[in-house]
This record gives sequence, structure tokens and C-alpha cells, in this order.
Amino acid sequence: MIYASYHNHTPLCRHATGSPEEYVEEAIRGGLKIFGFSDHTPYLYDGDYYPYGVKMLPQEIEQYVDTVLTLKQKYASDITIHLGLEMEYYPKFFDRLLEFLAPYPLEYFLLAQHNLGNDMLPDGTPDVSSFTPTTDEKQLIRYVDQCIEAMNTGKFIYFAHPDVFHFTGPDEVYQEHMRRLCIAAKKIDLPLEINLQGVTEDRFYPNPLFWSLASEIGNKVVLGADAHRTSRVIDLPAIKKAEEMAARLHLQLLTDIEDRF
Repeated sequence: MIYASYHNHTPLCRHATGSPEEYVEEAIRGGLKIFGFSDHTPYLYDGDYYPYGVKMLPQEIEQYVDTVLTLKQKYASDITIHLGLEMEYYPKFFDRLLEFLAPYPLEYFLLAQHNLGNDMLPDGTPDVSSFTPTTDEKQLIRYVDQCIEAMNTGKFIYFAHPDVFHFTGPDEVYQEHMRRLCIAAKKIDLPLEINLQGVTEDRFYPNPLFWSLASEIGNKVVLGADAHRTSRVIDLPAIKKAEEMAARLHLQLLTDIEDRF
């Protein structure tokens, strides 16, 4: 049973429900000792492009920070609360984002590569989504190369749902490139997340092929709730299923990563 959870959202991302305080109270009822908010980061794009409905707006970061810090103080005797963000690596805008976030007391970032490239194409339309099924090996290579570059920035404490890229081509092609990702994570000792939202909703991830590679390479692994509603803060069936998979594959499952902040 986990006692620390770092991948949890708030309604500011526009696709989560329940108040942040309800998440904290659910975490306490579920026996968690450490609870981290890591809502989807705002991003500073060029022009009018913005992926509304999947991340908070830049002007909402102060509200997010203030809310979490208030809860951190209010529940200090009951649970340790940390302030983080779930963040894509978009090279063109990444340094701009880090500069924008620098004044705020953020404690950690989770890497989560939902889209490729810089999210937006030069014509202002979205780039390739990691969730869209594809047999295109070139897009898989783009995903892996971009994730390796992201990990090597040293800005992230772990990699959320690293197997989110929905490649439906040959298994041997998938394994060839995802092996590079696992080796890169192993080299810098960056844990990989088994995503419990994917377990609960029976998504295409966690991908057994990926986690077999992670076992072979010897990656360290964490469980991530990816909670977008209070009922997912402690999802016992999902936790049990993920732990059974980790045990079956002999994965190095970590119980806490607070020392990585």
C-alpha cells in the first residue's frame, strides 16, 4: 500500500472535478502521509494558440499556488502537502516557462509528454498527440527523442505515464525505441510511473511491452494516481493490480521519492 502520492490534479485544468480540499481530505482518510498536487502546468505559447480544457491559464498560477499553500498550512498536522506541476517538454517554450514559474515556491515537476514538438505547429494547429494511435515509426522516434531530451534537462523528479505514446505498429519496433527511453531514464536514475488512471479506465497504458523493458533495464518505478476526481485519490483495486504487475515483472517499485526534491 502506498503512503505517498505526487500525481494529483485540480479543477483548474478544466477536466478534473472536486475541490482541492476534498482531495486532501480523501488522502487523509485513505491513510496517505504525503500528498502532492501536480496539476497541468500553464504554458506560454506564441500568438493566440492555447489548448483550452487541458491545462490552467498562465494567469491562474497564483490561484493554484495560493490554494495549495493554504491547504498545506491548514492540514500540516495531518498530512504533508507538496506543490508541483505536471509538465510537458516543449523545447521552444520550455525556458520561457521556467522563467515564468521561477517566482513561485514550486517543489517539483513531473514530466508528461502529451503532445510532440512544441505542442503547436507553425501554422497554429496542434502537433501530434501522444494519445492518437499510429503505426508511424517516425512519430515514435520523435516521442522517444523528445522525452530523452526532456529527462536530460534534470528538471523532473519522475516521468509520468512514459508509455502513453500509442504506437500500434510492430512490437519489435516499439521495443527498439522504447528501450532507448528506458536506458536513458536508468542512466540518470529517473523513476518511471505506472499510471493508475490508465489501470482503472483500462486504457492502452500501462503497456506490458514497455514495463517488460523497464524490468529488463532495471528502471525504478513509482505508482501515480493521476487523480482527476476524489474517488481516484486512493483507488485500491487499481493499486492492487499495479502492484501485482510490478511484482510479476520484478520491477523496482519505490514507496516514496521525497528525497528527490
